[in-house]
Amino acid sequence: MQNEIYLYHGTNVKFEEVDLSFSKDKRDFGKGFYTTTFREQAEGWAENMYIRYGGEGRYVMEFKLELSDELSVMNYPGLTSEWLTMIKNNRLYGGIQHTYDVVIGPVADDNIMRTIALYVAGIYSQETALSQLRPYKAHDQISLHTQKALNHLTYLGRKELPPLKTLSLAV
Repeated sequence: MQNEIYLYHGTNVKFEEVDLSFSKDKRDFGKGFYTTTFREQAEGWAENMYIRYGGEGRYVMEFKLELSDELSVMNYPGLTSEWLTMIKNNRLYGGIQHTYDVVIGPVADDNIMRTIALYVAGIYSQETALSQLRPYKAHDQISLHTQKALNHLTYLGRKELPPLKTLSLAV
C-alpha cells in the first residue's frame, strides 16, 4: 500500500511542526493529531477553537500524509459498531485505547454528539445509537497517534482565515 492523502487541520495557534504532547485527551480515536480531507471542516474546527479558547487567530494547515505498509492503519468505512466502540473506549478511558499509528473514520461532530454521549453513558444500547446515527452524513477525520505516523506527514503550509465579523445590534 502506498497512498498520498492531502489533509487539513484547523487551529487557533500558529505552528509548523506537530507535537503529540499537545494533543487533547478523550477524543474519538484517542490522543493524537486530528485532520480531515475537507478544508471547510478544518475551517469550522479553527473557528470553534478560536471562539472557545481565543488564540492567535484562525488557521487552516495543509499536510500530505504518505500511507505505507510500514504504518498500522485502521480505516472505518462508516458509522459501524466497531467505530462506535472505538469512540466509547477512547472517550471513557482516555489516552489511546488502540495500537494503530493512524485511524481514519467518520467524525463524531456536533450533529451526532448527543447520540454518542447517550451511548457512552450507557443510556443508549449500541443498536439504538447506530439506528439514531444512520441518517447522518458524517465527514471524515484522520488521526495520527505515533511519531512513526508523523514521520510520514509533510507540512505544506498555513492559511489564515479572515477575522470573524462582529454583530452590532442597533438600538
